[in-house]
Amino acid sequence: MTAVTLGPEGTYSHRAAQAIADADAIDFRQSVTSIVDAVATGEYDRGVIPIENSIEGSVTESLDALAEYDVAVVREIVTPIKHALLAQGPGFETIASHSQALAQCRSYLEREYPDATLEAVASTAQGVEFAREDPTIAGIGHPANADNATELEVLAEDIQDQDSNATRFFAVAPAEDRSKGGGKTTLVVYPNANYPGLLLELLEPFADRDINLTRVESRPSGRRLGDYVFHVDIEAGLYEARTNEAIAELEELAEKGWVRRLGSYDLEHVVE
Repeated sequence: MTAVTLGPEGTYSHRAAQAIADADAIDFRQSVTSIVDAVATGEYDRGVIPIENSIEGSVTESLDALAEYDVAVVREIVTPIKHALLAQGPGFETIASHSQALAQCRSYLEREYPDATLEAVASTAQGVEFAREDPTIAGIGHPANADNATELEVLAEDIQDQDSNATRFFAVAPAEDRSKGGGKTTLVVYPNANYPGLLLELLEPFADRDINLTRVESRPSGRRLGDYVFHVDIEAGLYEARTNEAIAELEELAEKGWVRRLGSYDLEHVVE
């Protein structure tokens, strides 16, 4: 099985992808959209994309890509985020990392390095690579990124603002691999309407059937101001009659738009 995820090698996405594919079968892209596109067109069997962080919330590019492309979600992977400060020494001036990592370590950075320049780059691994090449730059990433880099030191570990910091990843697959089996299901709903009580009406079919909603988020549709696409995660599988009944009612409410079943899946924890 071939997989694609955010690169370069050593990102948290790469660590999550190793739960579904061998290391030599994982390739890298620089954006979530390009990953989902590569899976939708059949170039790769699986793609691994970040969906939500426990501190910074949802990854909006991932939500938008799932609404744009016809793919399946076949697995959920949760991995703890353990950030370390990596540099050639203490004499750096810039701290480079992914914007989410910088935000997740905000309190530590403001307290310990208030004068450092913070630079957002494509990934945590790219920031570490910059630190490996330039002694004036430090990176933020998993401490294992320094294991095989003799020029880098781990200056501090566990610098994230909260010890419970974790990120959810989705394993996405071509649409034909969509499954009805699993304890959770993800839906994307575009009602193509806007009126008082709309969101309540969209959620009531699940409440009426005792289906727990674990996430509800809205994203602009891009068609007009005030028009939204809703992302919904529920604790029920597509194999269940109550789920299909709720979705059928949801489709009636969204008759001017659409409802996309991304699939059912199970949760896996990756502890490292």
